[in-house]
Amino acid sequence: MVSVEEFTQDKIDGVMEFERELRRQEPGTFFMDAGEEYRKRLEKSFCDGRFANSLSLLACEDGRVIGRIDASIIAARSDASCCCAYLDWICVLKEERHRQVAQLLLKELRRALKGRGMETLIAIMAHNPESVSFYRAVENASIHDEAVWMDL
Repeated sequence: MVSVEEFTQDKIDGVMEFERELRRQEPGTFFMDAGEEYRKRLEKSFCDGRFANSLSLLACEDGRVIGRIDASIIAARSDASCCCAYLDWICVLKEERHRQVAQLLLKELRRALKGRGMETLIAIMAHNPESVSFYRAVENASIHDEAVWMDL
């Protein structure tokens, strides 16, 4: 049975194994290396104040991480009435897809964000067929603009 757990520092080993398995199953798909430098950055993120508004959840089965979802809470004064969240990343091991794992992660993320007072979750939809199909099936969601990435 799949459970959803918050990604805490004690789960880094499981996340590292998940990341390596993702790259094994889908070589050339992921931008960054999941090596020792990534592990160090993950470890530092748990005591870095810039990550205070981050929320990461893991889908686990039999002690193994099979999926991950990451979001950031965004507070801007554009309308000064509420905060929203940005869905940074969701991924499930290829061999575990089509078992409703991504849907479970998204459901739990939405529940956790609502509990923190968020009203909206914004995601940038990738253009691969699996991603498009997934986002088009999300309940209580609508697709709007495209994203623009700007270097700082």
